Parts: sequence; C-alpha cells; structure tokens
Amino acid sequence: MIRFSIITVCYNAAACLPHTLDSVMEQTYPYVEHVIIDGCSTDGSIGILEKYREQVESDENNFHDVHIVSEPDRGLYDAMNKGLAKAQGDYVLFLNAGDAFPSPGTLDMVVSSIADGEILPAVIYGDTDIVDGNYQFLCHRRLSPPEELTWRSFLHGMVVCHQAFYARTDIARSIPYDMTYRYSADVDWCINVMKEAGRQGLSLRYCHAVVANYLKEGQSTIHHRASLVERFHVMRKHYGLLPTVVMHLWFVIRSII
Repeated sequence: MIRFSIITVCYNAAACLPHTLDSVMEQTYPYVEHVIIDGCSTDGSIGILEKYREQVESDENNFHDVHIVSEPDRGLYDAMNKGLAKAQGDYVLFLNAGDAFPSPGTLDMVVSSIADGEILPAVIYGDTDIVDGNYQFLCHRRLSPPEELTWRSFLHGMVVCHQAFYARTDIARSIPYDMTYRYSADVDWCINVMKEAGRQGLSLRYCHAVVANYLKEGQSTIHHRASLVERFHVMRKHYGLLPTVVMHLWFVIRSII
C-alpha cells in the first residue's frame, strides 16, 4: 500500500498548530507517517506536539506514526530539508502549521487516483482553497492546476500550490531545497522535481480535487515583495530572461484589467 510522509515545519506556532495536527490525525487513510520539524519553539508548541503524539499512539483505530524533532535550524527551507531526509513513505507532502487537509478522506481520494499495478506517478497534484485566520473558507486559489502539468507550466505562475504537490519521496529527497532562497525555494524545488520526472519518463497526475487548505498569511504573503523578486530569479534560471520578462509584463497587465 502507498504510504504518505506528511512533513510539518513549525516554530512558535502554538496558535495554529492544533488545527493542522487535527486534520492529519483525522485522516482515515492508515498508511501515514507524520514528520514534525520544530525549530526549538518557546511558546508551548512542544507540549502541543507531545500531547498530539500521545493521542495518536493511544488511539487503537489510528495507525499513523508520529516523529517529532525539535532543534535549532537555519530557517524554513533548512527545516524542510531535515523533513525530507527523515521521510520514509512513498510520497512526501508539506503541511506546515496553519495548513490543513480539507476533509478526513483527502488521502483516500489521492490514492484512488492511482490505478492498481501502475508505475507510481512522480507527482500527484490537486487544487487548493484559501482560508482565513479562523480557518474559514475565503476563496479557491486564483491559479488553477492544468490538466497536463509539466515543468514549463510554472512559467505562468505557481499553478500548483506547494501544499497540493505530492512528490515521490525518492525523487524529492534527491533534490533538497536551495537555501540561497529565503521565500521561493519551494517554487524552484517543484520545478526541479518535475524536470527530474521528465528525465525519468514518469507521469504527473491531476487528482481533480481540493487536497489542501492554505492559511492566507504565509511567509511569502507577509514578505510579498521579496518573494516576487526571488520568484523572478527562479523563473529566469529555469526559463530564461526574455520569457520571464514577457510573462511578468503579462502578470502586471492581468492585475490591472
């Protein structure tokens, strides 16, 4: 059976962490490991995490494995790389503090998109809904995933949200996040994973469903300008200067009309 490695990175996120943990614990799909990388929080997060692990381990109907690491790190993407190194499942996905699965059956639905006996797709991807600080639905994410995703698709923007991008662990672990980026290494990482999928002749599978609820105020939202500058450099690296400039001009026009 397919096993998922859910990686949650957190630091002093006690206010929103329980929502994420509950959404993982409620998943009815049994083959799950939850790898939690905490950056030595001082706000009570560790107590929340330990209580969560105890709840999972004491529930006879829950077969998830929980692994908690709390130690200093060099930022978000360093912590994500630590999570990748520890992941043992077939697919890895990132669900950071505040993000959540939209329903208890989300992982069951993702698995149902894979036929018995087929070579596992390099990536399974889906849609994303945006929620506010009270975890209430705000809107569907403006950019929608294409039916046929390739690494070139991200020239038009990050058409698949990072939280809705389930990558095969063997590929994901071979491509660590580039820590020279502070806010947009996830864009670079997704493109690199898709490029590697193309080199190996592996498919990218759209599961035609919302697979993640994304908390609006993430780091790339708070540091919006710096994030946009970094994304420009990421896109230039992968697609060249001229296509990147042309596409950004289109982004500006699209925001006006």
